[in-house]
Amino acid sequence: MVLPSAGPRVSVLMPVYNCPDYVGAAIESILGQSFTDFELVLIDDGSSDHTPTVLDRYRDSRIRRYTQSNRGLAATLNRAIELSRAPLLARQDQDDLSEPDRLAKQVAYMDSHPDCGLLGGWAQIMVGDRLSDRYHRHPTDASELRYGLLFNNPFVHSSVMLRKSVVIEIGGYSEDPSRQPPEDYELWSRMSRVAEIANLPENLLVYREIPTSMSRDGVSPFQQRLIRLCAENLAAAAAVPQDDPAVQALAILTHAPADLLDRSPDFHRMRMILSRAIQGCVGSEPRPDLEQDADARITNLRAVWFASHTPLAAVLQRQGRLRNLAKSVWGLLRRWPRR
Repeated sequence: MVLPSAGPRVSVLMPVYNCPDYVGAAIESILGQSFTDFELVLIDDGSSDHTPTVLDRYRDSRIRRYTQSNRGLAATLNRAIELSRAPLLARQDQDDLSEPDRLAKQVAYMDSHPDCGLLGGWAQIMVGDRLSDRYHRHPTDASELRYGLLFNNPFVHSSVMLRKSVVIEIGGYSEDPSRQPPEDYELWSRMSRVAEIANLPENLLVYREIPTSMSRDGVSPFQQRLIRLCAENLAAAAAVPQDDPAVQALAILTHAPADLLDRSPDFHRMRMILSRAIQGCVGSEPRPDLEQDADARITNLRAVWFASHTPLAAVLQRQGRLRNLAKSVWGLLRRWPRR
């Protein structure tokens, strides 16, 4: 794909599907940005309600609106990337709100950090139509971000700005059903191997929290995909095979019930893998804080494993309390002073 030589500085990508109550406010939060050199690539992914009627209200010349039969989020985002004309891509979810200076702050950072391919920010959480006192405040230190990305997603999808050349280089969002969702975590994982990543320590977004329900019986397909991505990230950072039993144990115990493992884990090797992964994330720079987190993580996973093999484990598992108990222990361990 050949990048255009002229056009807006930023293409804002907004897939829309059945969201008549919130999409108008999301659009207005982009049109009201202090930074004005952008286009809004808005794709209605086959809405079956009156969402199109809401979209009809917006006639701003910066909006490029498309309609298609339902293809899903990853495929729709890839189409939006193909249609975009700018070197910088900003994500905007249909039910979130960008703060007025969001694009201006992100463009300034990307201009001054040409090696950065992925830039996110913090977000205040809104429940329905009510602002809460909770926030998504992910790490901003580059090494801590890379380390956190080994296990989970330290970016708010709707807050990110991407360098289009990097996204194209790695093939865009995966449309493989076995890898998405989480399409955002999957993409960030691959981007982090070829470009710098960062979070701005500022609230750039209002993230609307909408209740969802997930079955807690067994391992969900979403959990299986998280396990796979986590194992890939650990293996890549530690330079070991993905099917290494210690890598698999780390990924499974992080995201799923311990009884999914068919053998007793080698916690010593798991800790060694984590040390190698930390070196892969930060190079030769000493990071005792990350090593301390690795110690606490292994202690937590060991507790999860052994607790699942006691007579009390079955009762706790049925009550959904085993993993919460282990998380509480891990939280205490991370705060425990070290001498």
